[in-house]
Amino acid sequence: MAWVLLVVAGLLEVGWSVGMKYTDGFTRLVPSLLTGSGIVASMVLLSYATRSLPIGTAYGVWVGIGAAGAAVVGMVLLGEPATAARIFFVGLLLVAVVGLKATSGH
Repeated sequence: MAWVLLVVAGLLEVGWSVGMKYTDGFTRLVPSLLTGSGIVASMVLLSYATRSLPIGTAYGVWVGIGAAGAAVVGMVLLGEPATAARIFFVGLLLVAVVGLKATSGH
């Protein structure tokens, strides 16, 4: 169950990190409230996951999901450059996330 919570927390991190783009420096009310709610929910789920997972593994996986997900959303939906190098490094992030899970002992 901790891994499910962690993956959901990571997906929420993707959501709030992309959401920050729409807050206009937290001056727009609705995007700011949604982004803030995503941040809180993501952190709460991360904290629940760390009850049974090692903090280094949980945090690394959370950050990896968030970073890779935000990069992919940026390339696919927001028109950011989708160069071979960027795709390669997103792939490395995903390999690192899988590696952390595989070696966590849980």
